[in-house]
Amino acid sequence: MEKKDYKKLVDKYKAKETRIQNAIIAFLTGGLVGALAEFLIQVYSYFLDISTSDASVFMIVTLIFVASLFTALGFFDKWVNFARCGLIIPITGFAHSMMSAGMEYKREGLIYGIGSNIFKLAGSVILYGVVSAWFFGTIRYLLFGGV
Repeated sequence: MEKKDYKKLVDKYKAKETRIQNAIIAFLTGGLVGALAEFLIQVYSYFLDISTSDASVFMIVTLIFVASLFTALGFFDKWVNFARCGLIIPITGFAHSMMSAGMEYKREGLIYGIGSNIFKLAGSVILYGVVSAWFFGTIRYLLFGGV
């Protein structure tokens, strides 16, 4: 088969991506996650009689737990497939990446399975987060003298 014919065949069966629709869905879903997070902060600070700063920690723990639980139950992937970046960008995406990698290798045991593979997806996020924080911290120190 020639390259030209192959390209036509691939283009015929290639999934059509609707970027505007995906952006709107991700925007709305991300907004809903943000609204849910703010609601949790208000509920925790009111009912537990704590500051909003402390309630924010409870909110983060709650979102991580819910994302991990829904990943373990098997339906968070379906939501992510629908919502795209609306669910992946917040902290729920980080929890999902660690939980799904750990579950994928759980049959190999705690050490060789979960322990050595849980950071498979999240490891690059941690690495580049630390490196970029060091890089920009160094630049800030050099420009502003450690202020």
